[in-house]
Amino acid sequence: MPAIRVDGGDARAMYCATRAAREMALRDGCPVLLEAMSYRSGHHSTSDDSSRYRTREEMVAWRARDPVVRFRHWLVSNGWWDEAQEKQLRHATRQQVIEALDKASKVAKPPVSDMFKDVYAEMPWHLQEQLQETLQVARRHPHLCPPDMPVE
Repeated sequence: MPAIRVDGGDARAMYCATRAAREMALRDGCPVLLEAMSYRSGHHSTSDDSSRYRTREEMVAWRARDPVVRFRHWLVSNGWWDEAQEKQLRHATRQQVIEALDKASKVAKPPVSDMFKDVYAEMPWHLQEQLQETLQVARRHPHLCPPDMPVE
């Protein structure tokens, strides 16, 4: 299978590679693997400390190649974006997020058991066991669940 390797942190390179892959697929009638090489600059999760296995210098070097910053710089250098637009967009987006959070906070929380539903037509035995264990823990330790989340 043909493949294209591309800098996944470069939006323009990704666009060009995707376009080339599409052209190859249409022309040759075959799939094309698009390998986007990227770097996770943050931790995997709140329980991960990537500084244990990456040097500070490595992380600083990669942050300097931040794809959003690089793309923004390209837009600014072409006169298509500026600080005023950035400020306005950030303000408007922040307002949208606050409104969405406010709206979401008013929606009733689903019961704990919903985590185990809508995956299989019939819940397998191991998920049934996990559901029962989860409900037992939630009932024994109600402080671990949001107060307005039904434990059922």
